[in-house]
Amino acid sequence: MESLTDFGLKEKYSKVKQLRDKLERIKSIVDWDSLTKLFPERENLVGRPNYEKILMVKILFLQSIYSMSDEETEYQCYNRLDFQQFLDFPNYIPDYSTIWRFREELAEGNTFENIWDEIQRQIKSKNIKIEEGIIQDAVFIEADPGKTKSGMNGRGRLAKTSRSKDGSWTKKGKRSIFGFKAHTKVRRGSKFIEEFAVTTAKTHDGKVDLAEVNDIVYRDRGYSGMGTRALGDATMKRGNLTPHEYLRNKRIMKKRSIGEHPYGYIDRNFHRDGTKLTELHRVFIQTGFVFMAYNIFRLLFLVGK
Repeated sequence: MESLTDFGLKEKYSKVKQLRDKLERIKSIVDWDSLTKLFPERENLVGRPNYEKILMVKILFLQSIYSMSDEETEYQCYNRLDFQQFLDFPNYIPDYSTIWRFREELAEGNTFENIWDEIQRQIKSKNIKIEEGIIQDAVFIEADPGKTKSGMNGRGRLAKTSRSKDGSWTKKGKRSIFGFKAHTKVRRGSKFIEEFAVTTAKTHDGKVDLAEVNDIVYRDRGYSGMGTRALGDATMKRGNLTPHEYLRNKRIMKKRSIGEHPYGYIDRNFHRDGTKLTELHRVFIQTGFVFMAYNIFRLLFLVGK
């Protein structure tokens, strides 16, 4: 029997739900329980049960939507009724250090990749209309390089320091940028992110090929001269163009422009402001949850439409 406190919280949430039901809709459109089987079986009773790991996945999902630090995520999970309802009113809220350790756990092995694939499977099961071809593009994830004279020289990568360990410098036009870069493969028509990769900022876009053999890939001028495994290479050309090449570029530009839709949506709605994480594997997991959240919001829109 649930306690009077639990009953009171759920009654109070019923009023909150009438005001804003975004998380309620997200909770219902994803089969979260199906993720339980994706975690390795425990060899003994030590460690977090798999059903509690689903709670952790949901917490990282909330963190990605609202662009919160681990400390702020812990506080808001206590403070907000809609968060607690989304988490099924858990008996306890993990502290910020537990959130950190769980992100580290996901960076090991292939558990996160399995979660990504399962969410992709659920999206495809909705039979959303798609168009032939994919768009590959990239976006910077800016980070703070840290102090250049912080007294941490010679202390190694494991030293506790705010200096970024894996970020790198690059230039875009006249602007210098430090941090990382996310590469995305977006499906034409649906605008879902089907695959992604994360590298340091200095990695050239053309060094990452997310296309499959049977794809037709649309890419901007930055990929000109770079090969792809895709069956159809619709990469814009640069240089002195013939009239035919100029018109070809215009056709490709119109088709590939939707590849930037996820970046604009994330900036407007998730209020992302770079990353405070300093190592590539952590930025990969953080970025993956951001893109996963975008896909689910996109699914909500298309199903509602």
